[in-house]
Amino acid sequence: MTLAGLVLRYAAFAAIAMVTNLSVQRLVLWGGTGTVRYIAAMIAGTLVGLMVKYLLDKRWIFQDIGTGIRQHGTKFTLYAFMGLFTTAIFWGSETAFWLIWRTDTMRELGAVLGLSIGYVIKYHLDSRFVFTDALGRRRAGS
Repeated sequence: MTLAGLVLRYAAFAAIAMVTNLSVQRLVLWGGTGTVRYIAAMIAGTLVGLMVKYLLDKRWIFQDIGTGIRQHGTKFTLYAFMGLFTTAIFWGSETAFWLIWRTDTMRELGAVLGLSIGYVIKYHLDSRFVFTDALGRRRAGS
């Protein structure tokens, strides 16, 4: 795959994960407002977005074809761990936009900005620390 193809695919998958994340947040927030519901929405959206992005990245970005509960568990754990820093960027940006403007539109804009920055960083972390065996096979086969 060319670099341009990889960037476009990764951006498309990031967009899918963002829409999934924000849709889950909207569902949780639909029932009301408040700090507890806001935190629950962010956590639920993040978890669903994380799972969607992992499945897409694993197969279509890093060409990791490994199977089995043990291998998925190990990879997903590393993938989620690499996401802790980037999640802090995302949550911080979303929360800052919410606290400044107090509108759902600006909250979601902050989320998209934070997720975009986070996904760029996350790609580099994942390629270096999570999908190392898949990338090694891909480089060897190139």
